[in-house]
Amino acid sequence: MELDVIKIIESLIVFAIYVIVRLLSYKIIEKTLDDRLIQNSRGIIIKRAVKLTFLVISIAFISLIWGVKQSDLGVLIGSVLTVVGVAMFAQWSLLSNITSSVIIFFNHSVKINDSITIMEAKDYVIEGKVTNIGLFFITLETADAEEITLPNNVFIQKSIKKRINLQKEDS
Repeated sequence: MELDVIKIIESLIVFAIYVIVRLLSYKIIEKTLDDRLIQNSRGIIIKRAVKLTFLVISIAFISLIWGVKQSDLGVLIGSVLTVVGVAMFAQWSLLSNITSSVIIFFNHSVKINDSITIMEAKDYVIEGKVTNIGLFFITLETADAEEITLPNNVFIQKSIKKRINLQKEDS
């Protein structure tokens, strides 16, 4: 009886940590959305991925608390990761674009409405204004009112020149 009370308390602690970490990560995502002027739909996708990751980790900890053997849990997790890995390998391009989207979301300086030049080759460049940063593609609008889409995994591999508006301070 006393052992069950300890397991319940430990489970509640894991759940509380899950809620706190999830809320903190959501605040970081929201701040990134606001700072980089990224559309909310990307934030929703990132939040779902974070929620799922933390939920799976929490369930694993609670399972260990309630007596599931580490070896059994390891076999289950290994099996699931193997199936997911094979499925994602078959769709490596999609996984690559999603991973690139997360990298662009948190680490790239380009945001919506920025004017950029993509250095494709020595004598070939793509110039345009960023109109959309999606989960799979970056969309640019050229000066000729044309729309160019680049896969995210290609975008992060290119050299990007961004026009910065420097405003002079009045003395």
